[in-house]
Amino acid sequence: MENIYNRPLIGITLDSEESGGYSNMPWYAMRKNYSQSITHAGGLAIALPHETENTDLYLDKIDGLVITGGAFDVSPEIFGSNQRHHSVITKDERTKFELAITRGAILRDMPILGICGGQQLLHVVLGGTLIQHIPDEVDTSILHEQPNPRSEPGHLVKVTKDTLLHRIVQKEELQVNSAHHQAAKDIPLGVTVNAISPDGIIEGIEAKGQKFCVGVQWHPEYSVSEGDSAIFKAFVASASTNVTNYD
Repeated sequence: MENIYNRPLIGITLDSEESGGYSNMPWYAMRKNYSQSITHAGGLAIALPHETENTDLYLDKIDGLVITGGAFDVSPEIFGSNQRHHSVITKDERTKFELAITRGAILRDMPILGICGGQQLLHVVLGGTLIQHIPDEVDTSILHEQPNPRSEPGHLVKVTKDTLLHRIVQKEELQVNSAHHQAAKDIPLGVTVNAISPDGIIEGIEAKGQKFCVGVQWHPEYSVSEGDSAIFKAFVASASTNVTNYD
């Protein structure tokens, strides 16, 4: 019988909403396919509330970190911009926590997977800046906020050779879904671009010198391609090296 204590514990950041809808009090939320993807890849998922004061306690317990996406943006002030596009929506408490736990995970060389908005936050932590609204800054015919369901592909990305992502998916192109209006704008020192869309938008990054520090602009938890599942399997496998064996 499998010993579940040998599975890596993966912390997943939560989304948050103010009162209304589900509850008349502020509430947290997470789509099931985030935790299901971790479970299917061999990990155990736990949710991380936005308690910045407990960041180190969470990091002491988990073996890997998933930074999720959401319908909000990183405040431009955080990456040094004095301009703020009118479309920008922030969740300051969530971002404060995610910045703290991501920085802490990097210091510990803990495996990190940033997804969509989580990739953008990871990019900022690594010293990068963001395109605040793609339609206003990039001349493109690609719909980065696809109208079709996220369980279907929106466009393809070209995977950069000799990157960790390329070694994981073992393909030069992937069909991916797309649900973002912002994107990584530059390539800071220590960051490698591992995927690009045909219009030149950065679709994936990874940090040099880290065991597993990868961000993807799409949502691999929807399993649009075999590459998506491979990303989660590689991430959980990397986190497994932090687990004490209890057999």
